[in-house]
Amino acid sequence: MTPFPRPTYAPLTRYAPDRRPVEIDLSDNTSRFGAHPGVLRAIRSASEEDVTRYPAVYADALRSAVAERYGVPVENVTTGCGSDDLLDSAFRAAGEPGEGIAYATPTFSMVEIFARMNGMVPHAVPSRAQDGGPLPEPEALLEPAPALVYLCRPNNPTGDSWPRARVQALLDAAGPSGPIVLLDEAYADFADDDFLQDAVTSRRLLVVRTLSKAFGMAGLRVGFAVGPADVVLEVEKSRGPYKVTRLSERAAVAALKDEERWVPNLVSEVRRERARLLEELRRRGLSPLPSQANFVLLPLAQRSSAEVTAALRARGIAVRPFPNVRGIGDTIRISVGPAKEIDRFLEALDGVLEAPAEVLEARGERA
Repeated sequence: MTPFPRPTYAPLTRYAPDRRPVEIDLSDNTSRFGAHPGVLRAIRSASEEDVTRYPAVYADALRSAVAERYGVPVENVTTGCGSDDLLDSAFRAAGEPGEGIAYATPTFSMVEIFARMNGMVPHAVPSRAQDGGPLPEPEALLEPAPALVYLCRPNNPTGDSWPRARVQALLDAAGPSGPIVLLDEAYADFADDDFLQDAVTSRRLLVVRTLSKAFGMAGLRVGFAVGPADVVLEVEKSRGPYKVTRLSERAAVAALKDEERWVPNLVSEVRRERARLLEELRRRGLSPLPSQANFVLLPLAQRSSAEVTAALRARGIAVRPFPNVRGIGDTIRISVGPAKEIDRFLEALDGVLEAPAEVLEARGERA
C-alpha cells in the first residue's frame, strides 16, 4: 500500500503568501484599476437561481464568448476556475503518473506543485545562467522525454517574454506527435504578441489565459484555453463539470464583449505606468528587468528581499519577495498600479533604500 501522504507529495506545503491587509497591495499582479462596469452589472443582476442551481456543465456561453472575441472555433476552447484549474487539468490529461513535465526555470511557482500533485516528475531546466546567459535550447526541454513542456510567456516572475522564434523552434522540435506544449499566457494582454491563433492550427500547442489580470476578475476565478480540438476535449474530460459558476460565467461574457472598451484602456494605462516605473527605478541607479507583463522584477544588490518587503509593508506598501532567484539573486516583484500608487511605492522605496539597515531594525522594519 502507498504511504500516506505519497512520498513525492509529502514535501509540498500549503500556498501561503502574505495576505495581511495593507493600504496599497502591489504583490499579486491583479488589477489595481477598479472593476469592469459590465462585470459589476452582471453581478448586480443576479437571480435566486444563480445561487441555488448548478452552473452550465462546461460553460458553453463563456466558450462562445471567447470564440467570438478571439476569432477561433468554439470547439477549440475550454474554460476553468481560473487558469490554475486549466493548468492542473492539462497536466493530468497530458501524462500518466511517473511521466515528466519539463519547464524553464525560474517561472510560476505552482508548476512543480501541480506536477507533484498529479504524481508526475518535474524537470526544471535553467533558463538564465549566473552570467545572464541565454534561454535554453528546445532540445534541453525535450531531452527528459516529457509528456508536457510548460512555458510562461511573459514569464512570471521575471516579466521577460520568450522570443517568438524560440517558441516556434520548440514546437518544430517537438513535432506533431511529441509532448503537449503548454504556453501560459496569463500576462499576454500586456505583451507585444501572443500565440493564441497559432494554437488553433497546431497539433500539440495549448495556450492558457486568465481573466484575473487585464479583465480585472481575479475574485471570480475564470480562465480559458485554446488549442487543437482533440487536446481541448481531453482537458475538458480531466477538468470535470461545473467549474465556472453561473455568476462568474455571466460576468466573464460581459467582460469579453467589453462594450465599454474598458480592457484596452486599462492595458494602455498599465503599459504606460510600467514604462514610467522602469524609468524611475533606473533613474535611481537600480536595474529592474525589462517587462512585458503587468509587473516589474527588481533585483536588490545591497538588501535582502525579506528586509525590503518588511520595510515597505511598514510603510503601507505590499510587494512580493522572491529571494535567491536563479541567476538573478534576491528580488522583489512590483505589480503595476495607477500613477498615484506607483508614486507612493517609489517614495516608500526611497525611504527604505536610504535608511541604514540598523535604522530599519530599530524601527521594527526588518524581517
